[in-house]
Amino acid sequence: MSSSCRRPEHKAPPEVFYNEEEAKKYSQNSRIIEIQTQMSERAVELLNLPEDKPCYLLDVGCGSGLSGDYLSEEGHYWVGLDISTAMLDVAMDREVEGDLVLGDMGQGVPFRSGTFDGCISISALQWLCNADKKSHIPPKRLYTFFSSLYSSLQRGARAVFQIYPEDSKQLELITSQAMKAGFTGGMVVDYPNSTKAKKFFLCLFAGESGVLPKGLGSETSSRNVPNQVQFTGQRSRFKNMKGKSVKKSKDWIMEKKERRRRQGKDVRADTKYTGRHRKPRF
Repeated sequence: MSSSCRRPEHKAPPEVFYNEEEAKKYSQNSRIIEIQTQMSERAVELLNLPEDKPCYLLDVGCGSGLSGDYLSEEGHYWVGLDISTAMLDVAMDREVEGDLVLGDMGQGVPFRSGTFDGCISISALQWLCNADKKSHIPPKRLYTFFSSLYSSLQRGARAVFQIYPEDSKQLELITSQAMKAGFTGGMVVDYPNSTKAKKFFLCLFAGESGVLPKGLGSETSSRNVPNQVQFTGQRSRFKNMKGKSVKKSKDWIMEKKERRRRQGKDVRADTKYTGRHRKPRF
């Protein structure tokens, strides 16, 4: 069996493939959660957002809200767009902090001009290269998506897409439609010499050209160079060293509840038991 036969986009349309069973995997599988979080962290790093203020971001193909969880932890506000009702149902059950929109990105993103400070998308864009219906023409759907996204972003904002391209032809299709829609930028490839760790990030600039970031683990990046940040799973473990609370700690829970209160959402009152770990039952 060829590797392409195992690609989810070849099995069924996204709204069919990501059914209730598949959606639950995304919220319960610790390996998937870890990978999604790492890729979201790298995507946000490539967005190069200002550090002194929270931003309003779009998460395309948000799924069950795993990438959105990272955005919230970083103090940003976000809107998630996804075509799978089952995925969005899981996101709602998990009480994610972002707003959720059901929609097909191939029909364009339904937001006003200049709404967002940036956009991320994890493992979703390659689905637009498939024609799941007779009416689907991949180049047109990609152009519709990119042109509407360009409009919805503030000038100078970035959009970063982590993708799993099938081949160089697919990469060319995606990037050509993005450029046709007005974006500049290009592909950032992390760990290009590693079969397992290699990751593709399409980094796009809206309205003004920027310097394309270098991929991690390339020849220009060395672990012996102190001013180059190496992206590894260990970085998230030491977030508290940067003044951020350890995930699931009492401080982290209190900060999350406070953010939800500021957003006007109903939050359970704090008690002396808030954030306290329960003893295991035997």
